[in-house]
Amino acid sequence: MKKIVTFVYAVLAGAAISIGGLVNLSCESKAVGAALFSVGLFAVCTLGLNLFTGKVCYVFENSIGYTLDCGLIWLGNLLGTLLAGGALRLTRLQAAVERAAQVSAVKLEDGALSVFILAVFCNILIYLAVESYRENPHQLGKYLGLFLGVAVFVAAGLEHCVANMFYFTLGGAWSPKAVLYIFIMSLGNALGGVLFPLCKKLKARNQYP
Repeated sequence: MKKIVTFVYAVLAGAAISIGGLVNLSCESKAVGAALFSVGLFAVCTLGLNLFTGKVCYVFENSIGYTLDCGLIWLGNLLGTLLAGGALRLTRLQAAVERAAQVSAVKLEDGALSVFILAVFCNILIYLAVESYRENPHQLGKYLGLFLGVAVFVAAGLEHCVANMFYFTLGGAWSPKAVLYIFIMSLGNALGGVLFPLCKKLKARNQYP
């Protein structure tokens, strides 16, 4: 039952990120779109949903079972974006569909190394956003950190694997190369997500008594 709940909450997280992606595509202003995209991670954190890019940051603080759950969460996020993107393709929001196709084309024309590096930097920001929400004792700081982490990665054009699952679905851009790039982005996100936690562990281990 626990695995089922984990998976369902991952599907819901994929849908939440899809909503953020949709509003980003629907805004003429890049800054406004980047800011409003944060509704996706806001929903994930406040509702306790399971998002791969957030959960993967804490793999070294948990058991192997947690790491395996991250794979299950990745699959749930994929299903959530497939369902949301597929449903939205059937609506009147065809301008967003066209925009998603354009955005997807830019991503798929990029080189694999570039995509990987951009994914690493993306999840550094996701870690900062999630950690701020988890640990900041001030309510304003808690949500400001969440907002800024997401808005900055979107405005900068960094690569978030779950958001791109949605963009590829809405834009009808899935192909063998798209699948490969999602895996590359996922690996980059995983690396970016654990960089700061590992540095914190190293610092704690080497502090003088």
